[in-house]
Amino acid sequence: MTVDEALLAEARGGDADAFGRLTEPYRRELHVHCYRMLGSLGDAEDLVQDTLLAAWRGIDRFAGRSSLRTWLYRIATNRCLNALRDRDHRPAYATAAQLPEPSRMDEVPWLEPYPFDVPTLGPEASVESREAVSLAFIAAAQTMPPRQRAILVLRDVLGFRGAEVASMLDTTEDAVASGLKRARSALASRAPVEAPPLPGSVAERRVVDAFVVAFESGDVPAMVELLTDDAWMSMPPLPLEYQGRSAIGEFFDAIVFVQGTRRWRLVPTRANGQPAFGRYVCDPQAGIARAHGVTVLTLAGTGIVRMTAFLGAELLPRFGLPRTLAD
Repeated sequence: MTVDEALLAEARGGDADAFGRLTEPYRRELHVHCYRMLGSLGDAEDLVQDTLLAAWRGIDRFAGRSSLRTWLYRIATNRCLNALRDRDHRPAYATAAQLPEPSRMDEVPWLEPYPFDVPTLGPEASVESREAVSLAFIAAAQTMPPRQRAILVLRDVLGFRGAEVASMLDTTEDAVASGLKRARSALASRAPVEAPPLPGSVAERRVVDAFVVAFESGDVPAMVELLTDDAWMSMPPLPLEYQGRSAIGEFFDAIVFVQGTRRWRLVPTRANGQPAFGRYVCDPQAGIARAHGVTVLTLAGTGIVRMTAFLGAELLPRFGLPRTLAD
């Protein structure tokens, strides 16, 4: 996109409205970029604001040797790297429930879902848009060293050239190539064996509809039957993960449905390009169902390979969902 020289001159002269019109076309994609880097929707929102503030303060230094988009991505990426360097270890999530022994501890308990489907990326990207914002991709990226993560996103997702990325990160093209090779290898080792069904396809709807019926009726055997043999379940920000039909079924029997005394409702939505639901727990005395969190399903083939049950009623308004439903 060519920079509007008249708008640029006005922005350099202190016109905030002109600066806003210059940068607004990039706000959404910068938000997705910061989310990929940080794994947290709230942190991404903060970093986009930080990026635009830094760009506004430094607009006089934009010399036009690169595109405005490239310049903004350079600022955003380095702001994200600074945030990752300064990020404290997050405290454990407090819960009074006695939970079953997990299969392992979650590597990325700060992960948050991204509302709705993501904007289509340009044809130069070598990773499909829905894969590059899937929970599996975001979680895998979070386990990489920050600069390696930045190289993967900038090169394979956004399609920047090696020389551009080296300039953004103040490093060499050789270092970029080496970091990209390691990042691709790490990503490949975590990829599911089978591809998911296409969004909105009959195959996807079949699994999703069966899951809703099983979950809302508290039919744990039917829900577990939809899982692959090696399926995982996690509950960010709880740092616990359960693997396999038996472990996940036992968790649902003991905690989620509490021997049939708790009822749930699911409201369909999409998160990270994947089927998702606003999750509500019914309160029969009040006659309402209260927001509890967001559940995202990761499908592989004809089964559910991962169930991510994000905790927190505050997540639902981000998806345009209410905090309560009439029961």
